[in-house]
Amino acid sequence: MESQGLGPLLHSYFFDHLIAQKGLRRSSVRSYRDAIRLLLVFVAADKQGKVSTLELSDLSSDRVLRFLQHLEKNRDNHISTRNQRLAAVHSFFEYVASRAPEMLSECRRIAAIPTKRCPPPETRFLERDELAGLLARLPTDGRHAMRDRALFVFLYNTGARVQEVADLRIEHVDLERGPRVRLHGKGDKWRSCPLWEETARLLRPVIAEHQPNASVFRSDRGEPLTRFGIYKIVRRHAATIESGQGGRSVSPHVFRHTTAVHLLEAGVEVNVIRGWLGHAGLATTNRYAEINMRVKEAALRLTEPPIAHGSRPVKGASWRDDPALLSWLAAL
Repeated sequence: MESQGLGPLLHSYFFDHLIAQKGLRRSSVRSYRDAIRLLLVFVAADKQGKVSTLELSDLSSDRVLRFLQHLEKNRDNHISTRNQRLAAVHSFFEYVASRAPEMLSECRRIAAIPTKRCPPPETRFLERDELAGLLARLPTDGRHAMRDRALFVFLYNTGARVQEVADLRIEHVDLERGPRVRLHGKGDKWRSCPLWEETARLLRPVIAEHQPNASVFRSDRGEPLTRFGIYKIVRRHAATIESGQGGRSVSPHVFRHTTAVHLLEAGVEVNVIRGWLGHAGLATTNRYAEINMRVKEAALRLTEPPIAHGSRPVKGASWRDDPALLSWLAAL
């Protein structure tokens, strides 16, 4: 197989591999692009040259390791961000290994770079009274009052990802009998979600007199709201909740978590919630079950009855009295 230069390899990786073969969406391709671009800029600076003069051999495992350290120390990236960048680098060099045989040993060393362990992010969701208070405080008058209320109720009704809401078109919404919406999610997958009659009532004036290919949620100029625009709207209206929650922000994704937890509390089966949210597997959905169980266990501890009068206290476990064992455990 004839070896390719860095430029042609990058072009074929993004256009032939990620877009044509894997069918990744634009937002996913941009995530890979950002990681590879940061790597190239770092390597060029490390080599004291320009990105345009880089060769494939300049992308060594040693430089990739120093690039990851640079992300954490110089760019103050969180470990999860570092791992995300590394996943993109792994993907690129896996492709390089299949196209440039002379890089095979270097690609193997890069593939062996492990991800770092980090605690999972906090799953923030709104309690029912918080959600009710937020919806009650939404403005009823003003140019965007109707749109913003429809947006909030739609986020809670569907648990949609913010990009799915930004990409939503009027032709994807059916507000007739049994109102529903088709959402275009990760992996180029479509799923249907039922809508409450209240959601349908709020959406009707928002989408009235617009073409089927128009966006459901639009800006002042009639342009589709971007994911960042939706994020700003949610942050602005949720400011009162944020100030009362120790500064923790309320994002569109918090509504997705809220939908999942509330469905679980209502007794909806986990597999149904998985399909509702568009999760690829049950592992992601099961974390909501764990959250719910922790809430139940905390409530159980608060309501635990005191030891009845005259009953014998439970003797502590025997290992608690063994100083040698305790010393050994303390030294672990």
